[in-house]
Amino acid sequence: MAASPHLFCILSAALALGACGEAKPPASATASAPAAGRLTVRTQTIADMKAVPATLTTRDMADARARLSGVLVALAVKAGDTVRQGQVIARVRDDRLNLQTSAFDAQVSAAAAEATRAQADLARTRDLYSHGVYAQARLDQVEAQAKSAQAALAAARAQRDASAELSAQGAILAPAAGRVLTADVPLGSVVMPGQSIARITAGPMVVRIELPEGQARALELGDRVQLSPEDLRGSAAQGTISQIYPSVAGGQVTADLTAPNLPTELVGQRVRVSVRIGDRQALVVPRAYVSTRFGVDYVSLVHADGTMSDMPVQTTAGPTPDTVEVLAGLRSGDVLSPARTAR
Repeated sequence: MAASPHLFCILSAALALGACGEAKPPASATASAPAAGRLTVRTQTIADMKAVPATLTTRDMADARARLSGVLVALAVKAGDTVRQGQVIARVRDDRLNLQTSAFDAQVSAAAAEATRAQADLARTRDLYSHGVYAQARLDQVEAQAKSAQAALAAARAQRDASAELSAQGAILAPAAGRVLTADVPLGSVVMPGQSIARITAGPMVVRIELPEGQARALELGDRVQLSPEDLRGSAAQGTISQIYPSVAGGQVTADLTAPNLPTELVGQRVRVSVRIGDRQALVVPRAYVSTRFGVDYVSLVHADGTMSDMPVQTTAGPTPDTVEVLAGLRSGDVLSPARTAR
């Protein structure tokens, strides 16, 4: 007798339900943990590091400024040039100073002629006084006139020298040895006294950071600071806080970090820095107790009955290169066994 189609449907549904009701086997069997090398996880105090932006710069910046008003007639440097202290890098000219110096030269000539005449009168008067022609009062009067003429000559020469020195101040000198960062004032521009013509680096290279004043209270001179080797072309990985500035600007505290072999090519480059802003409690384990499989970190957790199972954890870099900090997956008091495949 042929089976009914409805009967086949009922039997198929029953078989499917039976298959779904079967118990699944365990994913993995636990093994007994070896007694050697067990580690009990405990919280410990570590430095609380904060990533902050920083700038690669020099300790000081020097501005080469104009000392008088006039027209910029020469500029001998450009951005990137190296200069020495006292080098003439630009020149400002004011034609009025040349005319003023010429006027003072004429005054010196007139004062010199008057002093010469006064000396001749004095010599003549002394001769006549010795022969009894002039009285002592006349001699005193001529001597006073001669001294006045000499004083006027000295004053005229001083005014001429001052005017010549003022003209010489049109030369703009490099205030420090270093590299020129900016020199963008075009020739022919009218400049004023105190105007910056070029900006020059001064002092050694440093990494400058800014922190909120609340977090900056934990900064101390000599603290070690982590620098990003990628930003510094691999030349430095650690630095030291060398100076903490005592002023607060806009709620920010500024500090300088020193490190060996800092690059000098790009002043003003941004650098990633990790600084200590305090202490905190953390779970830190050696790297040998953590293994990585398919991008997931695992630890071998030892249970109370001595069995061992793999526990996924979330980790980050620890306070030392051979440790990691466990962010999630463990708690204080857990017992670990060395990983079979260390990361």
